[in-house]
Amino acid sequence: MKIINLSENNSVLNHYIKEIRSVEIQKDSMRFRRNMERIGEIMAYEISKTMEYKHEDVQTPLGISPTEVIAEDIVISTILRAGLPFHTGFLSYFDRAENAFVSAYRKYKDALKFDIYIEYIASPSLDGKTLIITDPMLATGGSMELAYGALLTKGKPANIHVATVIASQQAIDYVAGHFPEANTTVWAAAIDPELNSHSYIIPGLGDAGDLAFGEKL
Repeated sequence: MKIINLSENNSVLNHYIKEIRSVEIQKDSMRFRRNMERIGEIMAYEISKTMEYKHEDVQTPLGISPTEVIAEDIVISTILRAGLPFHTGFLSYFDRAENAFVSAYRKYKDALKFDIYIEYIASPSLDGKTLIITDPMLATGGSMELAYGALLTKGKPANIHVATVIASQQAIDYVAGHFPEANTTVWAAAIDPELNSHSYIIPGLGDAGDLAFGEKL
Protein backbone atom coordinates (compact mmCIF):
# COMPACT_ATOMS: atom_id res chain seq x y z
CA MET A 1 0.00 0.00 0.00
CA LYS A 2 1.24 3.46 -0.90
CA ILE A 3 0.85 6.40 1.51
CA ILE A 4 1.33 9.78 -0.18
CA ASN A 5 1.53 13.00 1.87
CA LEU A 6 1.33 15.81 -0.68
CA SER A 7 2.38 18.51 1.79
CA GLU A 8 5.85 16.98 2.04
CA ASN A 9 6.68 18.83 -1.19
CA ASN A 10 6.06 22.57 -1.33
CA SER A 11 3.34 23.69 -3.73
CA VAL A 12 0.35 26.04 -3.79
CA LEU A 13 -1.53 23.23 -2.04
CA ASN A 14 0.12 24.24 1.23
CA HIS A 15 -1.36 27.73 0.87
CA TYR A 16 -4.89 26.30 0.74
CA ILE A 17 -4.18 24.01 3.71
CA LYS A 18 -3.07 27.06 5.70
CA GLU A 19 -6.29 28.87 4.85
CA ILE A 20 -8.65 26.03 5.80
CA ARG A 21 -6.85 25.73 9.16
CA SER A 22 -6.91 29.46 9.98
CA VAL A 23 -9.56 30.42 12.55
CA GLU A 24 -9.83 33.82 10.90
CA ILE A 25 -10.21 32.68 7.29
CA GLN A 26 -12.59 29.88 8.39
CA LYS A 27 -15.18 32.56 9.17
CA ASP A 28 -15.77 32.83 5.41
CA SER A 29 -17.64 29.57 4.70
CA MET A 30 -17.69 30.19 0.95
CA ARG A 31 -13.90 30.47 0.89
CA PHE A 32 -13.61 27.36 3.06
CA ARG A 33 -15.73 25.37 0.58
CA ARG A 34 -13.77 26.70 -2.39
CA ASN A 35 -10.45 25.83 -0.77
CA MET A 36 -11.72 22.31 -0.16
CA GLU A 37 -12.63 22.12 -3.84
CA ARG A 38 -9.19 23.41 -4.83
CA ILE A 39 -7.48 20.76 -2.73
CA GLY A 40 -9.71 18.14 -4.37
CA GLU A 41 -8.75 19.45 -7.81
CA ILE A 42 -5.03 19.32 -7.03
CA MET A 43 -5.31 15.82 -5.57
CA ALA A 44 -7.32 14.61 -8.58
CA TYR A 45 -4.55 15.88 -10.85
CA GLU A 46 -1.92 14.03 -8.81
CA ILE A 47 -3.96 10.81 -8.83
CA SER A 48 -4.44 11.10 -12.60
CA LYS A 49 -0.67 10.71 -13.04
CA THR A 50 -0.87 7.17 -11.63
CA MET A 51 -3.69 5.92 -13.87
CA GLU A 52 -3.61 3.84 -17.03
CA TYR A 53 -3.99 5.64 -20.36
CA LYS A 54 -4.95 4.64 -23.88
CA HIS A 55 -4.19 6.16 -27.27
CA GLU A 56 -6.84 8.11 -29.18
CA ASP A 57 -6.69 10.29 -32.27
CA VAL A 58 -8.70 13.49 -32.26
CA GLN A 59 -9.88 15.36 -35.33
CA THR A 60 -8.97 19.05 -35.25
CA PRO A 61 -10.10 21.61 -37.87
CA LEU A 62 -6.71 21.14 -39.57
CA GLY A 63 -5.78 17.52 -39.07
CA ILE A 64 -5.41 14.57 -36.70
CA SER A 65 -3.79 14.96 -33.28
CA PRO A 66 -2.66 11.87 -31.33
CA THR A 67 -3.32 11.97 -27.60
CA GLU A 68 -3.46 9.79 -24.49
CA VAL A 69 -6.65 9.62 -22.40
CA ILE A 70 -7.54 7.90 -19.14
CA ALA A 71 -8.47 4.27 -19.72
CA GLU A 72 -9.95 3.58 -16.27
CA ASP A 73 -13.63 3.74 -15.31
CA ILE A 74 -13.75 6.02 -12.27
CA VAL A 75 -16.25 6.20 -9.43
CA ILE A 76 -15.86 9.11 -6.99
CA SER A 77 -17.49 8.45 -3.63
CA THR A 78 -17.82 10.70 -0.62
CA ILE A 79 -18.91 10.51 2.98
CA LEU A 80 -21.73 12.98 3.66
CA ARG A 81 -21.97 15.84 4.46
CA ALA A 82 -18.47 17.18 5.05
CA GLY A 83 -17.05 15.54 1.93
CA LEU A 84 -19.23 17.35 -0.61
CA PRO A 85 -16.93 20.32 -1.47
CA PHE A 86 -13.88 18.02 -1.61
CA HIS A 87 -15.84 15.63 -3.85
CA THR A 88 -16.80 18.53 -6.13
CA GLY A 89 -13.13 19.30 -6.70
CA PHE A 90 -12.51 15.74 -7.88
CA LEU A 91 -15.57 15.81 -10.10
CA SER A 92 -14.37 19.04 -11.74
CA TYR A 93 -11.34 17.14 -13.05
CA PHE A 94 -12.78 13.65 -13.50
CA ASP A 95 -15.90 15.10 -15.07
CA ARG A 96 -16.99 11.83 -16.72
CA ALA A 97 -16.78 9.84 -13.48
CA GLU A 98 -19.70 8.08 -11.86
CA ASN A 99 -20.54 9.04 -8.29
CA ALA A 100 -21.40 7.34 -5.02
CA PHE A 101 -22.51 8.72 -1.65
CA VAL A 102 -22.40 7.23 1.84
CA SER A 103 -23.84 8.70 5.02
CA ALA A 104 -21.72 7.83 8.06
CA TYR A 105 -22.04 9.49 11.45
CA ARG A 106 -20.86 9.24 15.02
CA LYS A 107 -23.45 8.31 17.67
CA TYR A 108 -22.06 9.24 21.05
CA LYS A 109 -22.60 7.01 24.08
CA ASP A 110 -21.19 9.73 26.34
CA ALA A 111 -18.87 12.73 25.94
CA LEU A 112 -15.95 10.59 24.78
CA LYS A 113 -17.27 7.23 23.49
CA PHE A 114 -19.10 6.76 20.22
CA ASP A 115 -20.10 4.21 17.59
CA ILE A 116 -20.09 4.88 13.85
CA TYR A 117 -23.19 4.10 11.80
CA ILE A 118 -23.87 3.87 8.07
CA GLU A 119 -27.34 5.23 7.30
CA TYR A 120 -27.49 5.62 3.51
CA ILE A 121 -25.65 4.52 0.37
CA ALA A 122 -26.18 5.30 -3.31
CA SER A 123 -23.67 3.85 -5.76
CA PRO A 124 -23.28 2.44 -9.27
CA SER A 125 -21.62 -0.93 -9.82
CA LEU A 126 -17.98 -0.86 -8.74
CA ASP A 127 -16.87 -4.07 -10.43
CA GLY A 128 -13.51 -3.61 -12.13
CA LYS A 129 -13.56 0.17 -11.69
CA THR A 130 -11.29 2.68 -9.96
CA LEU A 131 -12.86 3.77 -6.67
CA ILE A 132 -11.87 7.10 -5.15
CA ILE A 133 -13.21 7.49 -1.59
CA THR A 134 -13.08 11.13 -0.50
CA ASP A 135 -13.38 12.28 3.11
CA PRO A 136 -11.79 15.57 4.18
CA MET A 137 -10.97 14.49 7.74
CA LEU A 138 -9.54 11.02 8.38
CA ALA A 139 -9.52 10.96 12.17
CA THR A 140 -9.71 7.35 13.39
CA GLY A 141 -10.23 5.57 10.07
CA GLY A 142 -13.40 3.91 11.38
CA SER A 143 -15.83 5.84 9.15
CA MET A 144 -13.65 5.19 6.12
CA GLU A 145 -13.55 1.44 6.82
CA LEU A 146 -17.34 1.24 7.27
CA ALA A 147 -17.96 3.31 4.14
CA TYR A 148 -15.66 1.05 2.16
CA GLY A 149 -17.43 -2.03 3.49
CA ALA A 150 -20.80 -0.57 2.47
CA LEU A 151 -19.50 0.26 -1.00
CA LEU A 152 -18.26 -3.29 -1.49
CA THR A 153 -21.90 -4.39 -1.58
CA LYS A 154 -21.96 -2.69 -5.01
CA GLY A 155 -19.03 -4.64 -6.46
CA LYS A 156 -15.28 -5.18 -6.24
CA PRO A 157 -13.15 -2.29 -7.53
CA ALA A 158 -9.89 -2.90 -9.38
CA ASN A 159 -8.12 0.04 -7.76
CA ILE A 160 -8.81 2.04 -4.59
CA HIS A 161 -7.71 5.58 -3.77
CA VAL A 162 -8.44 6.84 -0.26
CA ALA A 163 -8.31 10.65 -0.51
CA THR A 164 -8.32 12.96 2.50
CA VAL A 165 -7.38 16.55 3.25
CA ILE A 166 -6.10 16.08 6.81
CA ALA A 167 -5.44 12.69 8.40
CA SER A 168 -4.12 11.65 11.77
CA GLN A 169 -1.18 9.30 11.83
CA GLN A 170 -3.38 6.88 13.79
CA ALA A 171 -5.93 6.81 10.95
CA ILE A 172 -3.23 6.30 8.33
CA ASP A 173 -1.98 3.29 10.27
CA TYR A 174 -5.55 2.00 10.69
CA VAL A 175 -6.37 2.24 6.98
CA ALA A 176 -3.08 0.55 6.13
CA GLY A 177 -4.16 -2.40 8.27
CA HIS A 178 -7.76 -2.65 7.03
CA PHE A 179 -7.68 -1.97 3.27
CA PRO A 180 -6.28 -4.24 0.53
CA GLU A 181 -2.52 -3.95 0.40
CA ALA A 182 -2.07 -4.63 -3.30
CA ASN A 183 -4.38 -2.07 -4.91
CA THR A 184 -4.90 0.76 -2.36
CA THR A 185 -3.23 4.16 -2.32
CA VAL A 186 -3.85 6.68 0.47
CA TRP A 187 -3.55 10.35 -0.49
CA ALA A 188 -3.39 13.06 2.17
CA ALA A 189 -2.87 16.79 1.80
CA ALA A 190 -1.45 16.78 5.34
CA ILE A 191 -0.88 14.24 8.12
CA ASP A 192 -1.18 15.46 11.73
CA PRO A 193 0.42 13.69 14.68
CA GLU A 194 -2.40 12.94 17.10
CA LEU A 195 -6.05 12.85 18.21
CA ASN A 196 -7.52 14.45 21.31
CA SER A 197 -9.82 12.71 23.81
CA HIS A 198 -12.82 13.39 21.53
CA SER A 199 -11.03 11.79 18.55
CA TYR A 200 -10.57 15.12 16.77
CA ILE A 201 -7.38 15.62 14.79
CA ILE A 202 -4.76 17.86 16.45
CA PRO A 203 -3.98 20.52 15.25
CA GLY A 204 -6.52 19.70 12.51
CA LEU A 205 -9.02 22.38 11.58
CA GLY A 206 -12.20 21.69 13.56
CA ASP A 207 -15.44 20.28 12.14
CA ALA A 208 -15.22 20.41 8.34
CA GLY A 209 -18.96 19.89 7.88
CA ASP A 210 -19.86 22.77 10.19
CA LEU A 211 -17.28 25.05 8.58
CA ALA A 212 -18.62 24.32 5.11
CA PHE A 213 -22.37 24.26 5.78
CA GLY A 214 -23.05 25.69 9.25
CA GLU A 215 -23.42 24.16 12.68
CA LYS A 216 -25.83 21.27 13.19
CA LEU A 217 -28.02 20.49 16.19
